[in-house]
Amino acid sequence: MTQIRPFWRAIEAVHDVVYFAPDATQRYEAVGLTGHWMGYLASRSAALGTPSPSLVTALFHGFAPAMVARALPDAWERAARGDVLAVRYDIARDQLAPVLDTIDAAKVARDLMIVTEHLDVAGKPLAAAHRDLPAPDDEIGRLWHAATVIREYRGDCHVAVLTAAGIDGAAANALAVAAGLAPKDQPSYRGWSDDEWRAANGRLATRGWVDADGAVTDTGRSARRQIEDTTDRVCVAGLDREATGRAITVEDSLVVIAHALEQRGTISYPNPTAVPRP
Repeated sequence: MTQIRPFWRAIEAVHDVVYFAPDATQRYEAVGLTGHWMGYLASRSAALGTPSPSLVTALFHGFAPAMVARALPDAWERAARGDVLAVRYDIARDQLAPVLDTIDAAKVARDLMIVTEHLDVAGKPLAAAHRDLPAPDDEIGRLWHAATVIREYRGDCHVAVLTAAGIDGAAANALAVAAGLAPKDQPSYRGWSDDEWRAANGRLATRGWVDADGAVTDTGRSARRQIEDTTDRVCVAGLDREATGRAITVEDSLVVIAHALEQRGTISYPNPTAVPRP
């Protein structure tokens, strides 16, 4: 399973619908939040309760601290945590419903829920927090809920690999841009200033991963592949035989959903998540 990446990439696409929905900002504003990034940061971190900016910066890894601090903790004064979570699930339902007509959504939801039950979440705080949320009663809600737990599980693994390699949040984003996995305007998506971005590229250049113009080198491409390979190994280590079997079983259906989301224009590539199409 370590080299079967379509499963992880399709999970990312299913989860990401809540971020790329065209009306996401307006729907969060309806419950009191202001602006796209306050909606993003509050909705993704609400599984943790009402966390502080420093905690969210630590767990999300790739976002500039100043950007997080502009949204939190102000968000928790503006909107009720339960309302934020409810909006998030409703956005997911609305975005996924149109692409599930050829998929047995109930079966996909059941299989993914079983995967979540068999994850080893030790050291994976975002996955654990999302798994602790009550699973919705409806099949689309449960499908997205389970996909989100699995997505955050891999994200936690990825952050562990990056930090073990001494790669900070700005440098991780700069490497993704250099490798063509994230758009050129990634600094604005993640809140990094021009000075912070230049410094991040400087740290990559010191490693020999980018050249003087910020273009990825062969060494940099190899390092980025190694990061993904190591993330896959860490992820698989936390899946037991039942979880692995269910993931393999459901992979084809997830890829169909992911491709349908791309055809519909809900997800495009490259995008700020830096995850390629499945």
